[in-house]
Amino acid sequence: MSKNAYVTLVTNADYAMGALALVRSLKHTGTEADIVVLHTGGAPAEALEPLSALGARLVPAALLPTSDAFNERHQRARLHADAPFTKGNKPAFHTPLDNFAKLRLWQITGYETVVFIDADALAVRNLDRLFSYPEFSAAPNVYESLADFHRLNSGVFVARPSEATFQRMLERLDRPDAFWRRTDQTFLQDFFPAWHGLPVFFNMLQYVWFNMPALWDWKSVHLIHYQYEKPWEKDHPKARELAPLIDLWNAYHVGDGIPDTDTLDNPPSNDPAP
Repeated sequence: MSKNAYVTLVTNADYAMGALALVRSLKHTGTEADIVVLHTGGAPAEALEPLSALGARLVPAALLPTSDAFNERHQRARLHADAPFTKGNKPAFHTPLDNFAKLRLWQITGYETVVFIDADALAVRNLDRLFSYPEFSAAPNVYESLADFHRLNSGVFVARPSEATFQRMLERLDRPDAFWRRTDQTFLQDFFPAWHGLPVFFNMLQYVWFNMPALWDWKSVHLIHYQYEKPWEKDHPKARELAPLIDLWNAYHVGDGIPDTDTLDNPPSNDPAP
């Protein structure tokens, strides 16, 4: 085992599909860190086998022992009704309660530092410098305006495994009437209020492509995070606008025709003509 690891979470066959592209992309960067796939009971064995074949370490991750009342507040229909997503569409296979299982990475105490990456992401440059960042580091949740900088996005973050930290998390997570409107993301910002900011280029949210194109620079982008609609969904509402990013994901997923991102065109500016 390396002293550092990249960790992702797979909760069903769809996210296993995403993880395949992610693991392949991490390998493509030349990292020597371990790659760990936490997987819940919703991930079928046949969907996990290709990840193991690429050299990922598979680690079972049970859902957290939260109360029935907590589970009810955070089940999909209830959460989407009480805190609807208004900026984009979450796919049918999005299961909010499963998101909390990523906290299990704090139990992988064989590693000094881990970088968590959501399975709906791609590494397009080497990310190993992130292992030198402190706990808890995350990029801001920027994809619409500069006002987004005050919120973190939990699709990429730096953590130091500790069973003691994990136990403190469990104690705080399921407090009476606790409602984490964006599940693990809201919880982690509450648990680590003095979080350290990563450069936005280490968690570039796909909506930046059309909402803030001036921020997108392929020579700086290290990781693309396909928040909301997923690149493997057929004919999703943003597919035309995001076609270059979907094509890139497909290249990593099949492992063929992966381009040098330095040669790709940046998105067209949406600034008004002078």
